Amino acid sequence: MIRVADDGALRLITLDRPDKANALTSGMLEALCEAVEGAAEARALVLTGAGKVFSAGADLEAARAGLATSPLWERLSGAVAGFEGLSIAALNGTVAGGAMGMVLACDLRIAPASAKMFYPVMKLGFLPQPSDPARLAALAGPARAKMILMGGVKVGAEEAMRSGLIDRLAEGDVLAEARALAADTLAATPEHARAIKALIPALPGAVR
Repeated sequence: MIRVADDGALRLITLDRPDKANALTSGMLEALCEAVEGAAEARALVLTGAGKVFSAGADLEAARAGLATSPLWERLSGAVAGFEGLSIAALNGTVAGGAMGMVLACDLRIAPASAKMFYPVMKLGFLPQPSDPARLAALAGPARAKMILMGGVKVGAEEAMRSGLIDRLAEGDVLAEARALAADTLAATPEHARAIKALIPALPGAVR
């Protein structure tokens, strides 16, 4: 349910459970962690989903059984944030709940205008993963972070772009646009790519 494809120096990771809106199980989270942690030789990392939804977050049955508080979520977002190349969330559609963590940890986020972003932890009675609120507030500001986490607001892609949660609205194939954004990094040496990324400071409050 997690597909990994290496195309030269680009690693493409696809959430592939479209019949369940790519809701994540413990096994899928483990596989995601291993796929990102195993991308050390890649210069670009692209995360996307199969079907019309990037991910609905945790599989609800698994969440009730303890997945909502699993350390795997933080391990995954930490691995994405620690990737030394260029990481891109190529959102094929809506992203919700704990799946926001890996998206927020990416360097860039692109999505179609139809996508939405929401994190219904208040309604479901769970806490967000520890680093997610800081990354969310660093990108979109504290007020919008509270709107999403405490007010349960579903943010459309256009509003998300205005607030900084999304960096580009995809006009066509989201994967093609992700590859285009990664092209210069893929053409560079690993040392050059790492050096430039290291020169760019993290957003205030963000967790790297």
